[in-house]
Amino acid sequence: MSDKILKFLAYDERISVICASTTELVEKARKIHDLSPVATAAFGRLLTMSCIMGAEMKSDKDKLTIQLKGDGPLGTMLTVTNKFSKVKGYVANSVVDIPLNEDGKLDVGGAVGHSGYINVIKDLGLKEPYVAISPLVSGEIAEDFANYFVKSEQRQSAVALGVLVNKDGVQASGGYIINAMPDATEDDIYKLEQSIFKAGAISRMLDEKLTLEEIAKKITGDNNVKVIEENIVPEYECDCNKEHMTDALKTIGKEELEKIIQEDKKAELVCHFCNKKYEFSENELSNILEGIKTQNIDNNV
Repeated sequence: MSDKILKFLAYDERISVICASTTELVEKARKIHDLSPVATAAFGRLLTMSCIMGAEMKSDKDKLTIQLKGDGPLGTMLTVTNKFSKVKGYVANSVVDIPLNEDGKLDVGGAVGHSGYINVIKDLGLKEPYVAISPLVSGEIAEDFANYFVKSEQRQSAVALGVLVNKDGVQASGGYIINAMPDATEDDIYKLEQSIFKAGAISRMLDEKLTLEEIAKKITGDNNVKVIEENIVPEYECDCNKEHMTDALKTIGKEELEKIIQEDKKAELVCHFCNKKYEFSENELSNILEGIKTQNIDNNV
């Protein structure tokens, strides 16, 4: 199945569901960052959650940044997403390798850590961005975001994220979020909980080649789910360019730039999100330096 995100309504529109398939996206991220299996599983879950939350945003210019920092060896993970679920990100320790957990599975919670926080920043075009910080509860990521939604957005949500990794790479990856509408009944919630339990892991359903609509029916127990949006294609996409890197060089200051020109006569910058390298010649660095000096003169006039 190609990567996609679908939005559904179930239980006569009393339940909303967003399902995502992100296998190709996570495999691309694995290759870019040369991720270990457990780093792939952890980062893949965060990338998937970011795409789902991105799909919830309203404006084309909205931007979502998520920082997840635990006390485990994986360190900080960061993602940046837009409304169209185009996502980029990085992992502090991409090669972390720890033993499997007691169930013989990749120990995502152990890699992330059980103490730490999720920092969510939503730039919605207002004067100030929306910022919310929520503590980690397990490091398994899905549970941590379910807790975030309750504590920071005051909504009860069922969250599932999963990444199957084999010796060749990402076998299956995806996730979903289920939200109860204000008119949902206690009976709806009970039926939903039973269906989610019976359905099993999202990654297994994707690996069994179930479509997102079939998954939505299975996790809700409603065979009459209504598709309300189906044209979202999540992608790992970096928008870096030489202009952005030039701006980054300007921020290091005149003295540091002069030192680089004198000692190295060139510079190489690497994008954290896609590992693309940008080379700057001595002449290019000198032009940047002259631009900084000119700006400083203008500011002092």
